[in-house]
Amino acid sequence: MHAGDPLSSHFRLSDAHTKALNRLGIKMVRDVLYHFPARYEQAGGSGSVAELVAGQDVTLVGSLEKLEAKKSWKSRVPMTEGFLRDDSGRIKLRWFNQPYIAKMYAEGALVRASGKVTGSEGKLYLANPSLQKISIEEAGMFTPEEVSAELFAVYPESRGVSSLWFRSAIKKIFDAGVEMNDPLPPEMLKKYNLPTLHSAVVWIHQPKELKNATAARKRFAFEEVFLIQVERNRERAALSKEQGFRVEASHADMAEFMDDFPFAPTAAQKRAVAAILKDMQRGAPMGRLLEGDVGSGKTAVAATAAYATVRTRPAGQNFGTLQVAYMAPTEILAKQHFESFIQYFEHFPINIGLITGNGCYKFPSKISRTKATTISRAQLLKWVAGGEIPVVIGTHALIQKSVKFKHLALVVIDEQHRFGTNQRRALARKEKTLPHLLSMTATPIPRTLALTLWGDLDLTLLDEMPPGRKRVITEVVAQGERAAAYEKIRAQLKEGRQAYIICPRIDEPDPEKLFALQAKSVKAEAKRLQKDIFPEYRIGVLHSKMKPKDKDEVMVQLLAHEIDILVATSVVEVGVNVPNATVIMIEGAERFGLSQLHQLRGRVVRSVYQAYCFVVPESKGEATVARLKALVEAKNGFELAELDMAQRGPGELAGNKQWGISDIGMEALKNLKLVEAARTEAQQLVAHDPTLRAHPTLKAAVESRTAAMHFE
Repeated sequence: MHAGDPLSSHFRLSDAHTKALNRLGIKMVRDVLYHFPARYEQAGGSGSVAELVAGQDVTLVGSLEKLEAKKSWKSRVPMTEGFLRDDSGRIKLRWFNQPYIAKMYAEGALVRASGKVTGSEGKLYLANPSLQKISIEEAGMFTPEEVSAELFAVYPESRGVSSLWFRSAIKKIFDAGVEMNDPLPPEMLKKYNLPTLHSAVVWIHQPKELKNATAARKRFAFEEVFLIQVERNRERAALSKEQGFRVEASHADMAEFMDDFPFAPTAAQKRAVAAILKDMQRGAPMGRLLEGDVGSGKTAVAATAAYATVRTRPAGQNFGTLQVAYMAPTEILAKQHFESFIQYFEHFPINIGLITGNGCYKFPSKISRTKATTISRAQLLKWVAGGEIPVVIGTHALIQKSVKFKHLALVVIDEQHRFGTNQRRALARKEKTLPHLLSMTATPIPRTLALTLWGDLDLTLLDEMPPGRKRVITEVVAQGERAAAYEKIRAQLKEGRQAYIICPRIDEPDPEKLFALQAKSVKAEAKRLQKDIFPEYRIGVLHSKMKPKDKDEVMVQLLAHEIDILVATSVVEVGVNVPNATVIMIEGAERFGLSQLHQLRGRVVRSVYQAYCFVVPESKGEATVARLKALVEAKNGFELAELDMAQRGPGELAGNKQWGISDIGMEALKNLKLVEAARTEAQQLVAHDPTLRAHPTLKAAVESRTAAMHFE
């Protein structure tokens, strides 16, 4: 058996199995071996129902009866209850917050159940037991030694394929013997004391002790980060050989432009501008990630880079100018950046275009040097293709085939993690000479995540706020303190300010549905606030199910102060700049990550007015208290990002599906030393062997991973 063989050539797979495995991304033998256990459980001693006593860890073999989903009597917590029957009697089974289990097992199903006996004499039950389906033949085959085996793996499952199936499949693969080539060089394994691929595969699926599984997970974590780093460094090496535009703006021109800012640039902005200009003067394409908190002045840095670009003539010409494309994730933000660029370029003779799905604009208009005008799409595209419009701002509309540039030298992408690699390349590779790339994000990213996912980009931090910006006063509001918080909001509204109220869901949950998220909804909360709390103020609603046109209309009303309070979901996390909004209340705060809470709080850090953030948790758990305390005390978003990763893990922070990294790889990103070691090894290996000719197994693994992975 070989790792590259399709599963169907070695296993009998029903349609249900095939569909379930496809949902998990499993098609080959190798995919099964790399489908790692989520956890390991140790069975208790074997026993019968009649012999059970409270506090005992036990494993029972029997049939399931009367499984049903319900809610607990007092707390209304969703749960599953049922019974397990063996020859000596039956015992109740109970799972809290897992109502779905009732749908997973048929009446009378034979299982092996492992768990802790809880309750009092006469009212014993197994609390949250793990279940393993077995056949009638297997039910009578377990010896006490086998039942209390040291460890058994529990896998991520899908309807139609269980942990039992995976354990059986792994055993069959191991018994047959499988050929696998190790992508990590032997000297690297020895240097970091990592097990070989064969040992790691056995240890992670069938560990005798937990330390074996831990060693295997460390090896696979290193391998995954290392493969990503090798590919990132190969891209960086290839990029350095590409021909780029040489941007040569004079110091006098740049000083004049920055002196015209309506504020004094921060030291961090000056450092960022200097690094960007140095990159663009080299002649090789720049790749830089600009990371800064909401309100730290990233747009000003991008405008300065754009000005340097358009002040540079195309090579071999004493006329014309290089061009800039600025892409934003939403039409609202694209219009906002267009207006910002108009302010920055108001006193400089630069044409600026805006292209979106709903229309095109040009600044300045022929009638007035201080105003923009609408123009036809055909006319705008003609001027962009001819080079008459050097700065073009837009949404995804920019990467359409009809949009062509004459000398595209700089691509700026805002909130770049919201754009896929293919989209970036579609915009950047429209010329033989590769443009410079400046990616920007206001989402705080932990250093390990940035080093891993954007190893091909240089990182610049804007870690200072513009002068005059006051730190947001953040308060955690207990349920009994809600009225006082509303009065503080009212005080701001009386001064002419505006407010946001954030809710976790759009509609009210169905009380009959066990799976429904029990949390405040935008629609119901807006009605309640209008009727009972703020009847004298104008309240608007914004959520993701609204049509784009309706969303835009609400934001225009908010900007025009036709709305005093906007009740919304987290759709406003990356939203329009509303300087007059100075207070935000976040309901169900524990349902958001720290970075997301910080992003939401950033909606009110847009002016010199004092801003306030009220976070209202629905629970008082220890983890919730710790996380919200961090939100109150942390100095900036970077500090919060590290805390978020330490507390919730990078999978929660960034989303393993979004980045294409496995759970084990995401967990590795908590370990800075591991990431830096993998990065160093990748840099050294690619420097000596950029084509990986001397490492064919590694090359195949990198190319296979790159084909399946997307950095978005």
